[in-house]
Amino acid sequence: MKKLITTLLLTALLAVTLAGCGGSDKNTGYPNEDGIAEGGLGDTMHSCFFDFTVNSAYLCRDFDEYSTDEGWIFLAAEVTVKNTFGEALPMFDTDFMVKWGSESDYPCYFEDDVIDGLMPVEYELAKDDSLTSTLLFVVPDDQTSFTVSYMEVFEDDTTGDTFNVTFTAKEK
Repeated sequence: MKKLITTLLLTALLAVTLAGCGGSDKNTGYPNEDGIAEGGLGDTMHSCFFDFTVNSAYLCRDFDEYSTDEGWIFLAAEVTVKNTFGEALPMFDTDFMVKWGSESDYPCYFEDDVIDGLMPVEYELAKDDSLTSTLLFVVPDDQTSFTVSYMEVFEDDTTGDTFNVTFTAKEK
């Protein structure tokens, strides 16, 4: 009997331990009751228009032939966007913003399509299509923690849910 109780206790302890350690939160990427979804690198965020994943991110002093001013550095974030809306979507690189510390959101760095591989300034994403490209931001060179955000905006200019992907980036 004593052996059975010990076995049951050990089994229960193991189940509780594994429940606390394993897997990602099933609600990651979906908005909570406040309309905010939180995730990290590799988490798929689910807006009403598209899914997106920030696959990776790094800091760099130069990107292609471009460099930043003193005190600033590039943040390059590879993002995959998949249209789940059911019809073609007009998209913009400025749909995604970056922030750090207590700073507000800042848009992408380039105003023109100047470098292959960067997310186009403006593009159309066909039904069920996806695009993997790089968002390029200029950020202070003393920062390593960032949040890339997307906020749903509807045709009548009202806003919906906000999706935040928070991560730490290292210089490459």
